Amino acid sequence: MSDDHRMRRLVVGDITWLWTVRQRVKPHYEDCRLTLSLYPEGTRRRLALVFRPSADRIISNSYFDSGALIRLPDRSYLNLHAPGTVRRLLDAATPTIDVFASGPVIEADGWPYFDAVVTA
Repeated sequence: MSDDHRMRRLVVGDITWLWTVRQRVKPHYEDCRLTLSLYPEGTRRRLALVFRPSADRIISNSYFDSGALIRLPDRSYLNLHAPGTVRRLLDAATPTIDVFASGPVIEADGWPYFDAVVTA
C-alpha cells in the first residue's frame, strides 16, 4: 500500500515545489473536500487548490480512486496524485495567483483550474 500523504517534489524551471493531497471526509458528502497543497521550497507559503463536490462536480470518497476529480456531464477526469495533473494545475493557477506576493496561505477554488486543464 502506498503512502498518499507524503510530500512529493515537482521541479518547474528554477523552482522546486513540494506538494501533497489531503481529503477531508465529513458525514455529509457536500461538506467533504479534496485539497492540493503546493509549497515553493525554501518558503513558508502554501497554495491550496480546494475541490468541493457540487451538482455537476464529483470528488473521490470511497467509490472512486483516491484523488479523483470528475466533471459531469462530460465525465472529464483528473487524479490529483498524478504528477502531470499537478503540473498542469500549477501552470493554470500561477498566472492568475501571485503565490510569492500574498500572505502565507493562498486558498483558491480548484474547479476553474480543472476546467482550464481539461479544456486545453
